[in-house]
Amino acid sequence: MKQEDEVKSNQKGNDQYELHKYGFGESEMGSGSRLYSLLASKNRDFLLSPTGTPVKISDLQGKIVGIYFSANWYPPCRKFTPVLVNAYEQLRNCDPGFEVVFVSSDEDHDAFDDYRALMPWLAIPFSDLDSKKALNRRFDVEGIPFLIILQPNDDTEDSMVLDGVDLIYRYGTQAYPFTKERLEELLRDEKDKHENQTLLDLLTNHERDFLIGHKLPKQVPVTSLIRKTVGLYFSAQWCFPGVKFTPKLASIYQKINQELTANGPPEFEIVYVSSDHDQTSFDSHFQTMPWLAIPYGDPNIKNLAKYFDIRGIPSLVILGPDGKTVTKQGRNLVNLYQEHAYPFTQDKIEFLERQINEEAKNLPKSKFHSGHHHELTLVSEGNGGGPFICCDCDEQGSGWAYLCIDCGYEVHPKCVKTVDHGSATGT
Repeated sequence: MKQEDEVKSNQKGNDQYELHKYGFGESEMGSGSRLYSLLASKNRDFLLSPTGTPVKISDLQGKIVGIYFSANWYPPCRKFTPVLVNAYEQLRNCDPGFEVVFVSSDEDHDAFDDYRALMPWLAIPFSDLDSKKALNRRFDVEGIPFLIILQPNDDTEDSMVLDGVDLIYRYGTQAYPFTKERLEELLRDEKDKHENQTLLDLLTNHERDFLIGHKLPKQVPVTSLIRKTVGLYFSAQWCFPGVKFTPKLASIYQKINQELTANGPPEFEIVYVSSDHDQTSFDSHFQTMPWLAIPYGDPNIKNLAKYFDIRGIPSLVILGPDGKTVTKQGRNLVNLYQEHAYPFTQDKIEFLERQINEEAKNLPKSKFHSGHHHELTLVSEGNGGGPFICCDCDEQGSGWAYLCIDCGYEVHPKCVKTVDHGSATGT
């Protein structure tokens, strides 16, 4: 019973973490403010409609209101805005009790107008700098895009959603009406789905029970992957990091299967989940891959990206022989440990980390690298290091690294090309 109570306590703690992530929980911002006092100014009691006509702030009374901090010049904002537009229009078709107010960080009025033309919601006038600054201070906005969601007739800080961007990306319109209770329900449903997922549920639909390969017959039954470790590889030909990572992954895929073949049939497979723009691009990119793929345009592709909360590509999700998710950090693990990462389980990664920590004891405390002119210092996560992007191979790293204390240049230990002090060059 004691162990069961600890498990329940830990689960409750995890759920509380998720809720705090979206802003629910104890307030640190003091007492709430009325919607009018947030959005109005001394000389303005209106917002701009998409056509530029004034809309009284009092018209928002009783509505769920999202305050959207964004800017035309910033790519992540331009990426998120169409997602929010889609969710907004779906919700408005069902319930007019939802509204969004745009708070611009654009650099000039033309950029503001161009960006606002894409938005079907309201906006604070570009010229009202004081109101925009006050809202940024009020909600401690440190980065954009940023979406605050306020509940009607509830001025408490606990009712606010402080990370609406993540909520919309993760759940879309399913998050509506954005209450603490709804989020708790979504978290429970998500947990149940992941605990009960199967390979067939993920990779098949009522019209297709196969994947495509390169050899005849090109249709490979999904059932042939059951009890194998499977990587879901999200990528596209238009994605330069994906084009760069694919050959590395292909080499490691072949090495893993060569080692496995020595002891029996290969038990590792990868499935390409394409974000290509057209069939020709898909065909061209898939030809560079020695594994299987979901057919181009298949509805499972979008479902999988949403289910695994894929925010960027390339991304590699690893499924275990039981069909359950082992890790969504497959790309990072491949970069760190190459073929040795297989089967990507927590036990294997912990073993590799211990091994690397032992090996690091014999690494030089500092080196000069051919790609940089400053001395590099050996660091770890507990000693000045942390997650980083290697300046040599452009891939993610964590744990041990060689870091330039002067300018932040950082590389994997394996990427260092040691030179004498006088021979070091570069940036």
